[in-house]
Amino acid sequence: MSSNPKLEETLRDAIIAKPDAILDDQAVMQALIAADDRSKGDNIIDLRGVAMERLEARLDRLEDTHRSVIEAAYENLSSTNQVHRAILRMLDATEFEVFLRDLAGPVASILRVEAITLVLETAQGDHDTGGQHLNGALTLTEPGFVEDYLARGRRGAPRQVSLRAVPETDPRVYGEKSDRIRSEACMRLDFGEGKLPGLLVMGSADPTHFAPQQATDILTFFTGVFERTMRRWLS
Repeated sequence: MSSNPKLEETLRDAIIAKPDAILDDQAVMQALIAADDRSKGDNIIDLRGVAMERLEARLDRLEDTHRSVIEAAYENLSSTNQVHRAILRMLDATEFEVFLRDLAGPVASILRVEAITLVLETAQGDHDTGGQHLNGALTLTEPGFVEDYLARGRRGAPRQVSLRAVPETDPRVYGEKSDRIRSEACMRLDFGEGKLPGLLVMGSADPTHFAPQQATDILTFFTGVFERTMRRWLS
């Protein structure tokens, strides 16, 4: 009698019937290659096996990259949908006070942020010194505040949209919510020639919600729509 183990007849017939199933199963193929290596002894190096291992490792990395790309695409799509919904809600307002109330409430909820504040510079001397005006969404500051706020922790000219962590918040921007804000998106607003700039700030309690390495395309689009909406209110 042969000392070699025999396959059960049913298993043998199944393999013969569907050999592709063996070739497509990575775990089974690895087990077969390992068994073949053991049968050759320790003095033989199978270069084909080494090449296969490297190809498998490369394939695993490609699959991980593929999954990451898909996840990023879904996340970008979700963010785009959120911004579109927020814009539609903003455009519904027919009065400025309603616009501000929606900004601090429904729009902030749609965008999943803790707070949204509109900062307007004014030369009239009625700057906000403690709280926030009109439904907690509008803060009035002295001229130059926007540029100073955007320049914190940065070198060079400020971008239109800046994403960053917030180790320390300014109560004039977030009011009573200051202690909860850990990251923010700052959007510089241009209201036209001869008018002081503004700033739209979104604050999140999640320190990773806004980060410098994230893309800003969709928020740049949101900023453009917001600017045009504000020009209508300021005209």
